[in-house]
Amino acid sequence: MQEKKEEDNLKEKKAEDAVCLRREIGLLPAVSFIIGTVVGSGIFIAPKGVLMNSGSVGLSLLVWALCGVLSLFGALCYAELGTTFTKSGGHYTYLLETLGPLPAFLRLWVEFLFIRPAVASYVSLAFGRYVVEPFFAPCAAPEGLIKLVSILGVTFVVAVNCWSVNMASRTQVTLTFIKMFALVLIIIPGVIALFKGRTENFQNGFEVDLITLDRLPLAFYNGLYAYGGWFYLNFITEEVINPNRNIPLAIICSMVTVTIFYVLVNVAYYTMMTPGELLLSDAVAVTFANRALQGLASTIPILVALSCLGALNGGFFGSPRMLFVGAREGHWPPIFSMIHIRRRTPLPAVLLLYPLVVFMLITGEIYQLINFASFSRWFFIALATLGMLIHRYRFPLLPRPFKVPLIIAVTFTVVCFFIVGLSLYSDPWNTGRSCALTLTGVPVYYLTVHRFRLPHRWRNAFNKCCRKLQILLEVAQQEVQTY
Repeated sequence: MQEKKEEDNLKEKKAEDAVCLRREIGLLPAVSFIIGTVVGSGIFIAPKGVLMNSGSVGLSLLVWALCGVLSLFGALCYAELGTTFTKSGGHYTYLLETLGPLPAFLRLWVEFLFIRPAVASYVSLAFGRYVVEPFFAPCAAPEGLIKLVSILGVTFVVAVNCWSVNMASRTQVTLTFIKMFALVLIIIPGVIALFKGRTENFQNGFEVDLITLDRLPLAFYNGLYAYGGWFYLNFITEEVINPNRNIPLAIICSMVTVTIFYVLVNVAYYTMMTPGELLLSDAVAVTFANRALQGLASTIPILVALSCLGALNGGFFGSPRMLFVGAREGHWPPIFSMIHIRRRTPLPAVLLLYPLVVFMLITGEIYQLINFASFSRWFFIALATLGMLIHRYRFPLLPRPFKVPLIIAVTFTVVCFFIVGLSLYSDPWNTGRSCALTLTGVPVYYLTVHRFRLPHRWRNAFNKCCRKLQILLEVAQQEVQTY
């Protein structure tokens, strides 16, 4: 009896010491993770893009509400996918399980080639702008200084995510509470002014003459970008405690909350600012604060900067898990499926993103980055939910702990494909480049996945480099299966 007890204790100790990603994300961190990743720079910058492309106040508010509903529909589809397939990796895993390895690899390829660098660049540039601009107001801030501060923000987030999963999770919870406080601070004065009768900017809100159908998809892209991030919890499924309960619950709670807050924030903006003033502002929240919160105006840029930092942290926490799973499945070099032996973080996957983000941050233009990244992102999300419908049809008896109504799944998939198709007409240059870059992954797929076709000398050199990197970074393969 004593020997058996000692053997059990030894097994537990081995499991504790094993190199693997642990289940440490409960319901509150999961909700904070989604809200903290969704609410970033988008709500403080995207209102300009939505209004510019929708043409009127009323239609822009409708776009914000519809984007929230559409994002909730997508999040519910991903709740089903996340509870059906218990692996981390999000889009990549679902495409692999439902449509096969090539679409999954292409999603992995574009995520790390330009989607994640583009999105992280956008958020970090917003962080830099909100930190720097108050010191130069009313003059324009130097672009070089904004980019330097943006790089420092990215560096901090990468360091936190390399250091500890626990630290990254706690940072996310803290920053989420700060950013929700920032939204409340904007909503309250706007709602008070509205009740006092300040409604002139909402009169003739739907000016039909200003609506241009070719630009409407770009309005939705800007709105959907602000809601982007509802799928990041699916990237870390293997680290969520009781995922069958916590994933759907966290997704529903967070997306309903975000939609309500976003619409109210935009109502507050239009209460205090005319459409013309909003279009002239590159930092909408700061302009609003100067009008409505004179005493607290200086705190708004700080709160928005911290909000951007939270979104960056969420992205760097989630996205490397996709690369980690892709490498584990043999679709990426094995070094990226390794974990730091003491920190228990996917160190190589996190570090790979850093130079890519810095490069795009230095060379990119903020509004082009959204349109550039959105085509591939939404195309593959639509493919993932289409794959879910096909998988349902092929395997009707497979247990699904959470099942989204069919009408919601079909509506979301059709709308996504429609927006993606229309964007080819609205912005053929950026969407065409995005499409072309996606297709460059096809030859890479056959070179990396089918490595036996490469010359023997190349494979030996590649494997030697991987071993040297493994020793340098102090990383090892996962020792315990977590799915």
